[in-house]
Amino acid sequence: MSLFLIAALPFLGAVFPALLIRAGRNASASAAGLTTFLAFVGLMLHAPAIFRGEVIQVGIDWLPALGLNANFFLDGLGFLFAAMILGIGLLVILYARFYLSREDPMGQFYSYLLLFQGAMVGIVMSDNILLLLIFWELTSLSSFLLIGFWKHLPEGRQGARMALAVTGSGGLAMIGGMMILGNVAGSYDLSVILQNKDLIQASPLYLPALILILIGCFTKSAQFPFHFWLPHAMAAPTPVSAYLHSATMVKAGLFLMARLWPVLAGTPEWFYIVATTGLVTMLLGAVIALFKDDLKALLAYSTVSHLGLITMLLGFGTKIAAVTAVFHIINHATFKAALFMSAGIVDHEAHTRNINRLGGLRHLMPVTATIAIVAALSMAGIPPFNGFLSKEMMLEETVHTLWGSSHYLVPGLALLAALFSAAYSFRFIGHVFLGQPRDDYPATPHDPGLGMWAGPGFLMVLVVLIGLFSAKLAGPLVAVAAGAVIGGDDLPYYSLKLWHGLTPALYMSGVAVIGGLILVRLHRPLMALWMATPRPEAKQIFDVSMRGLTKLAQLITDGLHNGAITRYAFVMMLFIIGICYYAYSSGSLGTASRPVQGVGPIPVIAWFCLIIATLAVVAKHRQRQLSLVLIGVVGLVVSMGFNYLSAPDLALTQLSVEVVSMVLLLLALNFMPKDSPIEAPLWVRLRDGGIAVIGGLGAAALIYALMLRDFVAPSISDYHLANAYKGGGGTNVVNVILVDFRGYDTFGEIIVLGIAALVIYALTEAVLGSRVRAYLLNRKPDMPQAGDAHPMMMVVATRVMMPLALMVAAYIFFRGHNLPGGGFIAGLIAAIALLMQYMASGFSWAAERQRVGYHGIIGSGVLIAASAGLASWFAARPFLTSAYGYLHWPPLEEFEWATASLFDLGVFLAVVGAVLLTLESLARFAWQPGMSTEHAMDINPARDAAENSEDEV
Repeated sequence: MSLFLIAALPFLGAVFPALLIRAGRNASASAAGLTTFLAFVGLMLHAPAIFRGEVIQVGIDWLPALGLNANFFLDGLGFLFAAMILGIGLLVILYARFYLSREDPMGQFYSYLLLFQGAMVGIVMSDNILLLLIFWELTSLSSFLLIGFWKHLPEGRQGARMALAVTGSGGLAMIGGMMILGNVAGSYDLSVILQNKDLIQASPLYLPALILILIGCFTKSAQFPFHFWLPHAMAAPTPVSAYLHSATMVKAGLFLMARLWPVLAGTPEWFYIVATTGLVTMLLGAVIALFKDDLKALLAYSTVSHLGLITMLLGFGTKIAAVTAVFHIINHATFKAALFMSAGIVDHEAHTRNINRLGGLRHLMPVTATIAIVAALSMAGIPPFNGFLSKEMMLEETVHTLWGSSHYLVPGLALLAALFSAAYSFRFIGHVFLGQPRDDYPATPHDPGLGMWAGPGFLMVLVVLIGLFSAKLAGPLVAVAAGAVIGGDDLPYYSLKLWHGLTPALYMSGVAVIGGLILVRLHRPLMALWMATPRPEAKQIFDVSMRGLTKLAQLITDGLHNGAITRYAFVMMLFIIGICYYAYSSGSLGTASRPVQGVGPIPVIAWFCLIIATLAVVAKHRQRQLSLVLIGVVGLVVSMGFNYLSAPDLALTQLSVEVVSMVLLLLALNFMPKDSPIEAPLWVRLRDGGIAVIGGLGAAALIYALMLRDFVAPSISDYHLANAYKGGGGTNVVNVILVDFRGYDTFGEIIVLGIAALVIYALTEAVLGSRVRAYLLNRKPDMPQAGDAHPMMMVVATRVMMPLALMVAAYIFFRGHNLPGGGFIAGLIAAIALLMQYMASGFSWAAERQRVGYHGIIGSGVLIAASAGLASWFAARPFLTSAYGYLHWPPLEEFEWATASLFDLGVFLAVVGAVLLTLESLARFAWQPGMSTEHAMDINPARDAAENSEDEV
């Protein structure tokens, strides 16, 4: 199965649980389980190749110019994590089916779970760091949905926000680090980056990249000081907690540290940052876990501790430590998922997670007790379970690790953490399952059905089998995964067996176990001491920090964004003028190489008209209708200038836009006061005027200087002139640029145009749904109305001109590829022809004859344009690449036809629909009660017969 399909299956499958929930909970769970199972089977099909040491790679050059390629690769490390994600995901899906109540929206839950699963699979198989970053942020978003799944719980909502804030902020830092890493390596593909260790570590940007990447990893894997978010995520349903803590989310940070280990590890910076952070997190999490009374909180802090253990091992930077880290990742996934599911069973059946209200459950829940005790003993590092093996290997590595010049600091703190780890594991066993049954449980505990304990039971079996037969069961997987971590080098010697003789690690392990038993025995006085000891609360610090950051953001936002467009324009223009002045003062303009051309009287007259109209707009801009007319004069002169400078396409477009915009703006001004008020004081107006004059003179000077000089580099216009016909099949270079060379820009523009029309429609709908509708129904004209609402001459003229205008639009459309014209201009002309009908005969008359909704016209235009672009993919050409040829349809002569005409048709429809939807939206404000819908040239047989009868009488 292709790696693309394996990565896509969870995302594709996320649709089905939500759709099938009406068919029942089993159907929804089966859809989620089948999707995960298919992805798991597809992954296992690659297992033989992976265990032979091969690397499977697939890729698509998506945006190669930006370094963004949809590349996936699967090696031993990716295979290990993908197997955990999909394998434990299957068990969690089964467990959740029986854990969630009937009130929980199960289809929604499984959809969120599959989205999260797909994001995790994408992370571990990505071969491009930009693609990896996309999946990385998707895990934060999807985990937010899962942690806050129980929206009715305040702690669930807060835990989701906290997780998103912490991991999202870390993700932003990691984006910066990854950008630096890709630039240093010269590629954003991981397979290339992993081959450039010396180049990366020799770069002066190594340390900034390392710190930024590690911030992302530490926040995701809940390392100190970012550890606090993970326990608060326990407000999520237990299936989510089991999945997050064992195989996903927090393991993403560990995965990325392991993935980048070949190029980032081995330096003092790596050792002191990563190993120290891991060691502190390991000890801190273990100490806090001992004093938690909530089962899930105890397990959450134990996860923090074990994540710190793995981080510390990766930070050591040695090959054997990397092997140990990989082995403990496997072991931790098995016993921690089993423990969380067991805690969920206890909560589900006893209706409490409070350890102080539990005890003696081994008598009432023997199956659950067996699973939980075995998993907890493995977590404590008791033989013969798998946790013992990796704990021994970890302690052995600490003995050989120096921190500074100290031989004892690392092993001493690691031993202390192992002691507390044993203590909270023994407390989990003793205070929950041992002892005598109580008579005050909130509900009578009992073992659940097979559906709930089958998953943790299977994991318990793995805990035992890996402990007894680790070399055969886990050995091959550890070897290929560790080989990928250390970059394909030869693995160091190690032995996955229970007995290694009387080693320092064994003595340390014995001390940890005995010390753990003593701590459990002294738990009550230690708990009192813990509660009496003042200490900072991470949640309070986070809440205070978030409130402070929110106030700071509000202060900055209110200071910068006060809603005054004059301030925004002022700041922007000052910045532009400053940048331009810097460029002018620091650059070299060169000497003029062209003479000043002579200017005839007509251009001078037009220029004076343009200047006078522009100054008049500035002077009379408060008189809205007059300023609109003056702006029309400016537009007309500009269009004449385009035509004078041999740009007929631009002239036609400018002229058409002026006509359409004038009609629409006049309609809009009908509902506004005639004059705009004076809002800015005199000094502000003088300041803005001075800045405008400086900016205008600067732009004029720049244009004048450019016209007197030749460009050093060849102009891009030469390329377009040479390739317009050869590449696009058209001699009208402007149109070929719009529909071919830069067709993607045009496609975006018609989408924006359609969105603008829809926004205007939505705004008018919202306004007309308020008290404005009542005002329109009751208002009376405030000035005398014309006796003839629809003058006969105007009606006759517009209806005669309608077919002529549409014929002109069709002519302009079809000639556009080779002569001035095209879909945009044709669309404006057709829109003008339709606007004239509304103006002459009224909105009601024209709307009654409209057979196709304007929304549909806009949508069809965008779809046709998109279809024209997508068709090029079938010819293995880039999006919107046009083809052309010559056709001969008798009795017509042979003519040229290009596929770009279809794209132009989409532009035509989008323009017509957007303009008329805007007109329709604004025209509804002009409706008045009692307005006649009959018009001068309407034929009404009933009315005419009545009038004839009256005449006869």
